[in-house]
Amino acid sequence: ARYGAGNDDIVHNHTAHDHDDSAAADDSTAADNSAAADDSTAADNSAAATDIRSDGTAADVHHWWKLLMEKMPYQPDLDAIVIEPTTPVVSTDWRQRLPFLCGTCVVMRELRRSDAMSLFAMLNSEEVSRFISPPPSTIDGFELFIDWTLRQRVAGAYVCFAVTLSDDDTAIGLFQVRQLEPGFGTAEWGFALGSAYWGTDLFQEAAELVLEFSFETIGVHRLEARAAVRNGRGNGALRKLGATQEGVLRKSFRKNGEYVDQALWTILDDEWRLRQSVWAGPVH
Repeated sequence: ARYGAGNDDIVHNHTAHDHDDSAAADDSTAADNSAAADDSTAADNSAAATDIRSDGTAADVHHWWKLLMEKMPYQPDLDAIVIEPTTPVVSTDWRQRLPFLCGTCVVMRELRRSDAMSLFAMLNSEEVSRFISPPPSTIDGFELFIDWTLRQRVAGAYVCFAVTLSDDDTAIGLFQVRQLEPGFGTAEWGFALGSAYWGTDLFQEAAELVLEFSFETIGVHRLEARAAVRNGRGNGALRKLGATQEGVLRKSFRKNGEYVDQALWTILDDEWRLRQSVWAGPVH
């Protein structure tokens, strides 16, 4: 894959062997993006105040397709819903196991339970969680979330990648993509990155890898994202990725007891492909 605009050619020159492949089988900035463009949050994760049963499911169940990415990264109320794959799973299918997405500086891989501690440390700081719904407040909570991501991936409704460095397998952030309609024609994505890595090129590279996976592998036609209007970094990150702001969703996100406006950003598959061809330049 080639990405231009200052990224030069990002060559997928790392292999899965660069990262611990064994655990994955079982579990699996542009603008200082305050972890953010998953600024999303529909209702203060006091909504995560859904009561969790001992088996990890939630007593208060809503239809998963009516829930916004704002409920990410933790959606205990989705645990009780089992989504059956709409088509058979084949051996090369991402629903069976997520591939490694390898760039120059980052490697994106499926989450593992062992990532719970590092994600808890990275994403629970005030600066990271400022514009997103509160992440799980305990390491156990992150483990439940990771278990949920694997079930949703098998169902073909959602994927979640851990962001790691090419020379360090520690999870420093995550990217999520979920279908908004059966078949992933329209999807929504969100992301969070540890603040120590803001202002670097890590976010841009990770985002480009996930965009390529979304459009080329999953087959997404329209990819949406929401970012709180006052989150300049998150909005700047989406703009730099080539997203188009389609409008403002008034008072659509509740944070700290206050409803705030969100910008709705979209990237279409044909726009993304055109951008790739322009960046790649003519072939001689």
